[in-house]
Amino acid sequence: MYNDDELISMGIDLDGALQRFLGKKAIFEKMLKKLPKAVADCPVEEYFEKKDYQTAFANAHTLKGLAGNLSVTPMFDAYSDICDKLRHEDNEGAYTALKNVLPVQEKIIAYIADNAD
Repeated sequence: MYNDDELISMGIDLDGALQRFLGKKAIFEKMLKKLPKAVADCPVEEYFEKKDYQTAFANAHTLKGLAGNLSVTPMFDAYSDICDKLRHEDNEGAYTALKNVLPVQEKIIAYIADNAD
C-alpha cells in the first residue's frame, strides 16, 4: 500500500491520477506497480550511450506516456523535454535532461518497488 503523502511529495499528482482512474485507487496502484518494470524494459540511457537516438526516443516516448497516464509529473515533464529535444536533434540537451531526471526517477521507482503489496 502506498502512502498518499509520500506519492505527492515525490511529485505525483495523485488527485489528477485518481480522476483519470475514475477514483479507483486500487486500479491506479495496480498500474503504478508496473512502472518499475516499464522503466527497466525501456533503458533510455543505454541507447544514448550507444548513440542510437531513434531507440532512445522510442523508449523515452513510452515512458512519457506511462508517466503521464499515472500523473508522475517529474518523469512526464522530463521525458516530454527529452522527446522534444531528440525531435530537434539536440541529443546533448536530451542526454543532460535524462541525467537530471534519473536520480528523481530512481527514488520514485525504489519507493514503488519497496511498497508494492
